[in-house]
Amino acid sequence: QVQLVESGGGLVQAGGSLRLSCAASGTIFSINAMGWYRQASGKQRELVATITSGGTRNYADSVEGRFTISRENAKNTVYLQMNSLQPEDTAVYYCSASGVRANSFWSAMRDYWGQGTQVTVSS
Repeated sequence: QVQLVESGGGLVQAGGSLRLSCAASGTIFSINAMGWYRQASGKQRELVATITSGGTRNYADSVEGRFTISRENAKNTVYLQMNSLQPEDTAVYYCSASGVRANSFWSAMRDYWGQGTQVTVSS
């Protein structure tokens, strides 16, 4: 079983910065992609950013240029540096790990989610 543990959320004023971290633990051979999603109150969960094991990044238009996703493959850890935060960035941020192989290249791939961390941006 794989667990994703997020940290780094909190309360910040508009224009401020936060850095989220997410570490995957358990029996892990490889992870195809890791990323961040968010869900604001009353809204659907949406993509924020993803990064593949090879370093290919994808961002939502709303965060492009303000947020940066990075990853340490050896530590199975993904980060999200969030700058110029705005009140509309307020949400619960969820870490994801997709295409996780447990023991070898031939293991079945599974997807996992973290429990979420709250980010609140005050105006």
